[in-house]
Amino acid sequence: MATLPNPLPSLASSGLDLPPGSLVDATLDGPWHEPLLWYADGPAAPRDWPDLRAAGRRLGLLPVLVTGGSRDQWPEDWDLCPDGTSYPGDHDADEVLAGYWTDYADDEPGDGTAADETGEESGEDGEDGEDGEDGEQSGGAGSWPGLAPVPAREAPEDPDTVAAGLAGVIAADADAWLGGARIALVPARRSADIPAAIGWSGPVNHENDVARLCAVLRSWEDRYDARVVVLGFDTMIVSVGRPPATIEEARALAAEHYAFCPDNIDQSPPHDLDAYAEKAVLNQEAWSFWWD
Repeated sequence: MATLPNPLPSLASSGLDLPPGSLVDATLDGPWHEPLLWYADGPAAPRDWPDLRAAGRRLGLLPVLVTGGSRDQWPEDWDLCPDGTSYPGDHDADEVLAGYWTDYADDEPGDGTAADETGEESGEDGEDGEDGEDGEQSGGAGSWPGLAPVPAREAPEDPDTVAAGLAGVIAADADAWLGGARIALVPARRSADIPAAIGWSGPVNHENDVARLCAVLRSWEDRYDARVVVLGFDTMIVSVGRPPATIEEARALAAEHYAFCPDNIDQSPPHDLDAYAEKAVLNQEAWSFWWD
């Protein structure tokens, strides 16, 4: 991944007021040539995220909470792969999600039909679920619907304020949320790039190059005021400053979530995209993702 100069090697002389912690250079292929992140030795405090957001940003460092999860796996055990990570700006979010949708759409929960204005169900391929002109069997999720529109309502708060609030809530009771959380600093200029900056391999069973997912996170950052707040071995929590406020907006975005992380629906009852939209997307200021 193409990056600006890494400030972590000079962290000790940066003037940041940091708790005791460690620099991490461990990767799947051995030590990296420079540190990938710093993280604290002890539990995060509620003020850590906003304080380090303000202090670290001038140095090109952004905060994120890291969690060891139920298996007590901290960043040095995350199988980081920076050598196989490209640059998020080289990818288009719509193209990335369309590719995932094509790969996973046939398995998407539901029968791929939609109600028309008369209330009757119809499919694009013809009546009674028969083959379409291209000879492919109808059913499944249909073609990629495209990126969801920006929510109509204005963001009620600054996105960093929303992210700080979520980080504070998690840090205040991290054992209940995550099995523990610690504050970390990553050399990145925007929140969406944090996973790529460390070569995070959490979604490796879905995508080998996390920068492609970061391109989607960039798009969510722009449309939904999203911020990456928590990373674990294979988990991510994102704050949302402007979530969908109508069920139509939520359903449109749920398709993106399914392409981004199919396990959120495939591995979680009721395995239904509309139910997921209503429960996990509509008016939700935090999105959680987990890859098997």
